[in-house]
Amino acid sequence: MSIKRQEAAVKGLAQVMKLLGEPNRLRILLSLGLECRPVTDVIQATELAQTNVSFHLRALREAGLVRAERRGPFIYYCLPDPELLDILKHLDSWLNAKGAPKKANGERKGPAPGFAAVWPKRPSTRLPRTSA
Repeated sequence: MSIKRQEAAVKGLAQVMKLLGEPNRLRILLSLGLECRPVTDVIQATELAQTNVSFHLRALREAGLVRAERRGPFIYYCLPDPELLDILKHLDSWLNAKGAPKKANGERKGPAPGFAAVWPKRPSTRLPRTSA
């Protein structure tokens, strides 16, 4: 790989990692799961304010990490590729497996308690994903 291509790849990855470094954006991605959901469902699942959710959805959409679909009067948001959730799960597993470093008081800092604790608990009644 040439230096130019490597620099472009590093820059692109750094931009995505910076975007995903915002915890509310990760909450939004996890709330979408593998289904398309309207903004009102994302607000309920994340307990964030509507303006905050809209702001983060816009940033995620512009980066290509979510896709917007109009369904009648509503806009539904979906992950463009379910592999994104797999990548996040693998990263979470890797971080938890290697163990979080300890603070001076002995408490663990870092990733915890893992993805299982943050998935929406209610059963889904949302519309299925449509092919794009």
